[in-house]
Amino acid sequence: MQIWRSLHDVPADLGPTAVVVGNFDGVHLGHRQVLARARALADESGLTLVAVTFDPHPMAVLRPEHAPSTLTSIEVRAELLAEAGADAVLAVPFDLDVAGWEPDEFVQRVLVDALSAARVVVGANFRFGRKAAGDVATLQAAGERLGFVAEGIPLDGGPMVWSSTYVRTCLATGDVAGAAEALGRPYAVRGVVVHGDQRGRELGFPTANVPTDGLTAAPADGVYAGRLQRLDTGEIFPAAISVGTNPTFNGVRERRVESYVLDRTDLELYGVEVEVSFVDRLRGMVAFESVEKLVEQMDADVDRARVLLTS
Repeated sequence: MQIWRSLHDVPADLGPTAVVVGNFDGVHLGHRQVLARARALADESGLTLVAVTFDPHPMAVLRPEHAPSTLTSIEVRAELLAEAGADAVLAVPFDLDVAGWEPDEFVQRVLVDALSAARVVVGANFRFGRKAAGDVATLQAAGERLGFVAEGIPLDGGPMVWSSTYVRTCLATGDVAGAAEALGRPYAVRGVVVHGDQRGRELGFPTANVPTDGLTAAPADGVYAGRLQRLDTGEIFPAAISVGTNPTFNGVRERRVESYVLDRTDLELYGVEVEVSFVDRLRGMVAFESVEKLVEQMDADVDRARVLLTS
């Protein structure tokens, strides 16, 4: 997968392309419908399929106080776009200059000059250009003048309209099953395993600890059934996952994703990059009156996670 980080990185000899444009955060099922349509058009005409996205999220530049936490880093987004059919990704560096481009300027610079677009596919609610002045009709009119054909695809699956906002809403309430339904896969976070306070090991449940940075969405505080994958070897393990600050113990303030690989106490994961995926919510986060009560609940959590992950 090629990721071009600016318009200047696009090869001059790229040739005609099919293009999809959007934030594509999470690459949910609606995004995949757009990519599937564009992939079919690209295959019909022998075109390279390029996914155009923006880094950072436009809201982080235009209204940073309202910027959403991201569901995927640009690298993970590119992997998911490739899985969905894209040949390459153009991550347009979004700043105030780009935000000031009128719709026609965006079309000329990105779609025509950089990508030689022949077909363009976007979501039906797509907006672009200064103050989001452009829409699908604007894009289609520009295509008639400039030599490409554009279309908008509904981002829905029957009664549900898939959106990144919907996925974030699910995660904020701990509804990881709902998030997975919209994404077409379990929601996952990535990070390098760091040393924690060793309490899990002392209690018989050693965990792989991944800090949350606040920029990437994580499910609401609670305990989940899920899986941990080592990205160096590809190995996947069933896990009980805690998200939060361990309220039973005083002094723990850093929010973490802590994964206990079921029935394994021999894994050494420090310094290893892992992906933690969430299958179902077991319970909310609780401060227990004693360590004994906590261990009792952890045993029950592990038993329930084992059942959920093997059913």
